[in-house]
Amino acid sequence: MHAVRRMIDAVGESDALEAPAARVADAVRGWFAPRAVKNALSGVWLGHRLHPLLTDAVIGTWASAGLLDLLGDRRDEPAAQRLVAAGLAASIPTVAAGLSDYSDLYDHGRRIAFVHAMAADAASVLQAASLLARRGGHAARGRWLSLAALGVVGAAGYLGGHLSQVLGVGVDHTAFDEGPKDWEDTGVRASDVTSTPQVVVAGEHQVLLVRVDGAIVALANRCSHAGWPLDDGPVEDGCITCPYHGSVFRLADGAVVRGPAAAPQLRYGVRERDGRVEVVGPR
Repeated sequence: MHAVRRMIDAVGESDALEAPAARVADAVRGWFAPRAVKNALSGVWLGHRLHPLLTDAVIGTWASAGLLDLLGDRRDEPAAQRLVAAGLAASIPTVAAGLSDYSDLYDHGRRIAFVHAMAADAASVLQAASLLARRGGHAARGRWLSLAALGVVGAAGYLGGHLSQVLGVGVDHTAFDEGPKDWEDTGVRASDVTSTPQVVVAGEHQVLLVRVDGAIVALANRCSHAGWPLDDGPVEDGCITCPYHGSVFRLADGAVVRGPAAAPQLRYGVRERDGRVEVVGPR
């Protein structure tokens, strides 16, 4: 497995992949610019990434077709064809959600995601060819094409797992941020907190303080999407926009207004004591 890891690292470090990976990202980014489209494909309504969930439908149907091909007989061919077709249909929203996520990647992760996407597309082409062969009366050829597609989609899935489980692409980057375990003085007087967000340090945690409708709100300053700081982002209509990837969060409660973030911004407990602001991790 160390050899596989070295191969994946080499893909991520490949300068030759940077230009095509960047071109694809630039070409598709505009497709997902509308808020409704970005939110739907990012999984804002779901609370986490949509793309991994959709891949289960694709892989599940194609794997089921593969089992019928290996263990069934001629009577199972119609069912196998329907499963291959169902996987192809499911691949359409899966690719759309994946491209939406891909458009916000950069550097190492984007290069690996580029190869992941190419492998997934190749698997879809093989399955489409399989379906045509089956329907053209060449069932044996169709079965071999489907089995080849399963091998390719397995490699794509491995890269997808590396992106999420090793590189943290698509995970909530505040998931392990527990915040201060006890009330921490931020060093800021409550009267100095305004509707303009400011960053303070409580313990080892960067906290975004802002006053909303008269109440002080404390949010994690690390964007849940990719972990970049929020404080340099513009504030408008009670929301702050991440200056790096454009995620928009409502300051009052950290809710996602626009993706690519899918998870809300972490909100800390906050109180005034002796005229000063104290915060504590969410409870």
